[in-house]
Formats: sequence, structure tokens, C-alpha cells
Amino acid sequence: MTSDLTSPPAETLPPAVVKHPAPARPSPGSPLRRLTGGLGTVLLCLGTLLFVLPFLFTVATSLRTAADVARSPLGIPHSLTLKNFSAAFSQIHYGRSTLNTLLITGLSCVAITVIGSLAAYPLARITQHWSTAVYRLFILGTSIPVFVVAAPLYLLMRDLNLLDSYTGVVLIYTALNLPVAVFFYTSFIRSVPTDLEEAAALDGCGAFRTFFTIILPLLRPVTSTLLTFVSLQIWNDLLVPLVFLQDPDKRTVMVNAYSFIDPHTVQPTTLFPAALLGVLPLLLLFVFFQRQVVAGMSAGAVK
Repeated sequence: MTSDLTSPPAETLPPAVVKHPAPARPSPGSPLRRLTGGLGTVLLCLGTLLFVLPFLFTVATSLRTAADVARSPLGIPHSLTLKNFSAAFSQIHYGRSTLNTLLITGLSCVAITVIGSLAAYPLARITQHWSTAVYRLFILGTSIPVFVVAAPLYLLMRDLNLLDSYTGVVLIYTALNLPVAVFFYTSFIRSVPTDLEEAAALDGCGAFRTFFTIILPLLRPVTSTLLTFVSLQIWNDLLVPLVFLQDPDKRTVMVNAYSFIDPHTVQPTTLFPAALLGVLPLLLLFVFFQRQVVAGMSAGAVK
């Protein structure tokens, strides 16, 4: 009797839990894993080749003679020469034009970073309607192409007597790239905690001292990214120096390289060497300072 009273009814017993075996994952040495890894390697190689082939073609064509290119434009080079580079070096006044480009790019980058960071700091910290409206105006400025404002800018530079001057070109580049800088810096400063600024205020620091001692050192990651973007835009730009610099001695290297383009015929053996010489200084700068650029960009991940 006791066993009958203590034992639960048969219909109340929970149903048996059936455990299904987990699907087997392919082992690292399985044929499926090897096939997937091999396919990924092939796609990576094809993608790399797709990006490298135009550069290799440009270099190979620059080293070929004009007769060899005319005989077989896409064929294997039969004879190599450096005369194309020497001719382009002298015709585009490479030394002078490269110094002009370095001067304009350097001054523009300094002005963009300084003014952009100073403008972004109050826009990121002041939470009022007017600051939001100003920030949206800066964002709107990133969508305005330079071709739209080229004519008004030309009239403005003419009235200010800044045509055919480095100052006018630097001011134009600063104004065109300032919305991008404000966008970069504002988004970054908003992610910085305000505890550091509150501690600095307790120590008696004002707004400018707090910015230059606390905020500015923290802007290294976004500054590296911004300078990479802006320097590429300014160095490779053709419209602004072509329109606003009439003196041949003040023109940039890309403008002088553009002079090799004929409306009727294009000579690859003269155009390609000039283009390669134009991007060579910027490429060397990135090679020498790649560690600093990568370190600055990576610092934002552990800020």
C-alpha cells in the first residue's frame, strides 16, 4: 500500500528527453575545409591581381619605346628604356612642381586640422539647437561638388587679389575640406568621455587650455585618418590649381602631367611616366610614415 501511495501516476511522468547529436563540424584537415580555404586563397589572389595589373601595365608601358608600344600595345615589352622618364622629368619641371604641390598640400592640411578641430570641439560639447543647426550645415557642405562653386570662388579670389597665389589656393582647399574635418572631429570628440574635461575644469583649466592639453592629444587617431584622406584629395586634384594658378612656375605636378594629354592623340610613353612621377612623392611619404599612420588609426580602437 505504501508503495502505491508514494509512487506518482504513470501518466504524470515527464516524457523522455531525446537528445539529437550535434551536426559534425568539418575538422581542420577535412577535404571541405581545405576546399574552402583554397577557394578563399584563389579569390584573394584574383582580387590582388585585379588591382595590381593596371599599375604593372603603367610601369611596363612607361619603360617601353614608342615604336614597341605602337607595334604591340598590350604585348610583352621587347626593349626597355629610361628615356621616357628623363623626358617627362624635364618637360613637367618636376622639381619645381613637386615643391609647389608639397607646399600647398602641407599648408592646407595644417589649416584644415587646426580649424576643423577647433570648430568641432564646441559643436560636439554644446547641446543646443544652434550648434546642431551649424553642424548640419557643415554636413551639407560635404555634398557640394567643387565644380558648382568654381565660378563664385574665382570671382571672390579676383576681388581679394588672391588669384595666382599660394594663399588663395590654400584657402580654397581649406574651405572645401573643412566640412569633412568637422564631421570627423565632431564624431570622434562625442565619443570622448567628459570626465577628463570636468577634472581639468576643477584644476582651473579654461576651454582653450582644456582643448590643447586634454582633447587635442586624443585626436591623433582621427587626425591620421583625416590627413590620409585630405592629402590624397589635394595632391591628386586638378581643377583648383588649373583654374586659380596661371603662372607656370606655381603649378602643381598633376597640372603639368595633365599637359601631356592631347585632345586628338595620347602618347602613353609620355603620359604614363609623367603620371608615375606625379604620384611618386606621395607614395614615398606613405611608405616612410606608414607605421605612424597605422599606429594613429589603430589607437582609436583602444581609446
